[in-house]
Amino acid sequence: MDYSFNLYNSLAPSGIYLALKKIMPTDGAAPVILCIGSDLSVGDSLGPVTGTKLKQSLAGLNCYVYGTLAKPITAHEVKYMNDFLKFTHPSSPIIAIDAAVGLAGDIGLIKVAQKGLKPGSGANKKLDKVGDVSIMGIIAEQSVFNYSLFSSTRLNVIYKMSEIIAEGVSSFVLDYIQNANVKEVSDNVLKAFI
Repeated sequence: MDYSFNLYNSLAPSGIYLALKKIMPTDGAAPVILCIGSDLSVGDSLGPVTGTKLKQSLAGLNCYVYGTLAKPITAHEVKYMNDFLKFTHPSSPIIAIDAAVGLAGDIGLIKVAQKGLKPGSGANKKLDKVGDVSIMGIIAEQSVFNYSLFSSTRLNVIYKMSEIIAEGVSSFVLDYIQNANVKEVSDNVLKAFI
């Protein structure tokens, strides 16, 4: 099931949090966040801007965020990241975040789906799917000239989307880690009585 939230809806961060809570596994390792994109094009910078915000808000926690403005993960590197993530985080679900193109009426939507995404498809690239859950910000209308649309996207739209996504994802991760810690403590207390 897919969930969509409008960029200008003040409840969008809560919606992203609730969508992730509904579709993500609640037990096991904490999710790994993969933010895809480049800082060389405004439209393609949604992933790295979001990754930078998540890295700041989740600092010091047992959570891995890949793809920031300082160290972006572009669509070309995803084929290597798939192998790296499977080897490094074999039991962790992956949340993949990227900018996307869509229908004219979808511009400004943030879509959360219980499936991976194909990075670079907006630029007509044929790359492997990545992630168990995807979060895509629709930043432009799909056309033959997608690359030029990515470079003409307003930075304000990217920044606002990244704030919404980062707030929703960090709320989910904080809740996830807190619940995992409570479960661990209660398991330890139960063991002490047995």
